[in-house]
Amino acid sequence: MNVKPTLVVLAAGMGSRYGGLKQVDPVGPSGEAILDYSVFDAVRAGFGKVVFIIRKDFEAEFKEKVGRKYEGVIPVDYCYQDINDLPAPYTVPAGRSKPWGTAHAIRSARDVVKEPFAAINADDFYGRDAFAKLGAFLSAPEADGRLHFAMVGYNLSLTLSDHGSVARGICSLDADGYLAGVKEMTKLVKAGAVARNDEDPEHPVEVPLDARVSMNLWGFTPELFTELEKRFPAWLAVNGGREKSEWYIPFVVDEMIKDGTADARVLPTESSWFGVTYREDKPLVVDAIAKLVAAGEYPSRLF
Repeated sequence: MNVKPTLVVLAAGMGSRYGGLKQVDPVGPSGEAILDYSVFDAVRAGFGKVVFIIRKDFEAEFKEKVGRKYEGVIPVDYCYQDINDLPAPYTVPAGRSKPWGTAHAIRSARDVVKEPFAAINADDFYGRDAFAKLGAFLSAPEADGRLHFAMVGYNLSLTLSDHGSVARGICSLDADGYLAGVKEMTKLVKAGAVARNDEDPEHPVEVPLDARVSMNLWGFTPELFTELEKRFPAWLAVNGGREKSEWYIPFVVDEMIKDGTADARVLPTESSWFGVTYREDKPLVVDAIAKLVAAGEYPSRLF
C-alpha cells in the first residue's frame, strides 16, 4: 500500500547562537530560506502535507514569511511546542526557560499527524537524494506488526562548522545496515584529521571524520507518538528537574532499538548537507546553493 507521507518541520527554535528567526533568513538567489529547499524536495519526493512545529510567540511572523509561500503547492498545518506541555504530575521547574528538546517537539504533533512522516530541522539543508530515499521508504510501510523507522545518514566530516562546536548523533550500524545505536555528542569541533567532542574538557573524545551521523532527518510511523507518551514520564523522572536537560529524539530511537521495540534502517545519502549554526556559516550556504542552482539541481525561484 502506497501512502503520501507528511513532512514534520521542527521550527520552534529561535537559534540562540545565530541570533534572530534564522528559519526565514534568505540564502537562495530569489530570497529562499533553507527551509524552502526542504519543502521543495519533499514535494517532488511525493510528500502530501507539511506540518510546522513552532512557538506561539512568533506564530504570526512565521505564517506570514513562511507558510504563505506554500499555498496552492502543498497543504500546511501547524503545531506548537509549549514548555508547559508535560504529562501529569510534572511541571516546569523554577528557572527553566529552555524547551525540552527534539523528542518533545515531535510529540507536539501527536494530535495532527496520523500517517508515516519525516521529521527535519527547519534550518538544515538535506538535499534532493535524501528526501527521495526517505520518501520512498515512508510511502511503502511494512505491515508486519513491528515498528520500522529510518534515518538518513551523513558523513561527519561534511557536517562540521569552521566557526564553533556542533551537536551530532554519532551512529553505529549493524552488518545489515540498521542502526545499532546513537550517541549524542553536543560539542564536536574539527581537530585536524579527526573530530573532537569537548563536552568534558578534561576528557575530550576523538571521533573519526568518516563516522556516520544523524542530522535529524528521520522517518517514523505514527506509532512513535504512543511510544513518546509512554517514555516521556520516565525521562522526566530522572531529568525533569534539571534546568537545561533536553530529550533528544536519537535518545528515544536508541532506547527503542535496544529494548527491541523498533528498528531503524540507515539510508546513506549522496546529498550535500549544510546548515547555518553561526552567522559566519551563512556565506558558505549561499555559495553552495548558488552552485546547485547553476548545476540545474534547483530552479532560480522555488515558489
